[in-house]
Amino acid sequence: MTPLPQEARPLDGLVVLDFSQFLSGPLASLKLADLGARVIKVERPGTGDLCRHLYLSDTDIDGDNSLFHAINRNKESLTADLRDEADRAMLRELIARADVMIQNFRPGVIERQGFGWEDMRAINPRLVYGSISGYGEDGPWAPLPGQDLLAQARSGLLWLTGSDSDPPVPMGLAVADMLAGNALAMGVLAALVGRGIHGRGAHVQTSLLEAMIDFQFEVLTTHLNDGRRMPRRAQVNGAHAYLGAPYGVYATRDGWLALAMTPSLERLAGLMEIEGLERFYGDRAALMTHRDEIKRVIAEAAATRTTADWLKVLQPADIWCSEVLDWPGLLESEAFRRLDVLTEITRGADTRLTALRAPIRIDGRTLASPRAAPALGGDRDRIIEDLLSRPVPADGRTDASPRRRA
Repeated sequence: MTPLPQEARPLDGLVVLDFSQFLSGPLASLKLADLGARVIKVERPGTGDLCRHLYLSDTDIDGDNSLFHAINRNKESLTADLRDEADRAMLRELIARADVMIQNFRPGVIERQGFGWEDMRAINPRLVYGSISGYGEDGPWAPLPGQDLLAQARSGLLWLTGSDSDPPVPMGLAVADMLAGNALAMGVLAALVGRGIHGRGAHVQTSLLEAMIDFQFEVLTTHLNDGRRMPRRAQVNGAHAYLGAPYGVYATRDGWLALAMTPSLERLAGLMEIEGLERFYGDRAALMTHRDEIKRVIAEAAATRTTADWLKVLQPADIWCSEVLDWPGLLESEAFRRLDVLTEITRGADTRLTALRAPIRIDGRTLASPRAAPALGGDRDRIIEDLLSRPVPADGRTDASPRRRA
């Protein structure tokens, strides 16, 4: 697929100053960068974003770890010391010309530095200011570390994953960070649309905990309106605490089979040549009340044939099912190849790595970009020349042309 040219991307000409670190804030600015915004990472001299080196990975690429490259590609780096008055003055001048500012410090930290929302709004009334906290701006958890696993733990999510006999099970991804970053990106985009209508900036706020609560909105709504009964994970092949049999993942003779929706238990049992479930036919409630018993019988049958054999039987009969792939299996699939999600990104003449493009397309074109994560402070001189060489117009807006990347 052909990438959409920079000048055709929806946010081309917008300037984003990203003061955030680690995952949640940088993910939000990555989404804006893929859509065409000029994203400038504001980093500490000498150390930069701590994510450059703290991620627990042995995959080092040109001095930075693989996660930093993944989540900070297509950006620029500006070093600035918030304790240095010259750098502080330079940042205020940049903010006067920027469209968006993003930060994910603990509540009160950036305000004490003089770069909170109220101070920045006074400099640039059209600024869209995005904030991510761990648990909101006040309350007993506000000063605690806003870290992904801790947010998952406090959200209740760990009691939904796995089977009933399992301990609390976290997701194998930094899901709180990722969801909060996506939520902030959505809020920033909405605020930019609003600014185009009424001319005012806005303060967009979210938190890891709010993102995790929203992530569970479907099942939490059930809990809140069902006498607040606790969900119970299945004892057998747990996959969703609120869904009955056969929903789950089953071992086959040579691998695994995911079973989701089926027209009826009778139809599934007939196709799989299962006996002993006849008393549950036509009883939709039994799929939950006798979930474990039904799933045990299905599990015994699933183990007798290969995954490919089951797919040949079940898919033509409109049984919603799938093989369970690992990453090599996914990467080798024709469906993956057709999506064309892999892209090569580069930093300088010698650093090349494979990355994933943004998951959306516009006018049939992808949002792939070739630029890797920036070297620490590598764009400082060009940023200052591009953005500070022009005065700020009276309406707080700057000409879009100098905002585009060279």
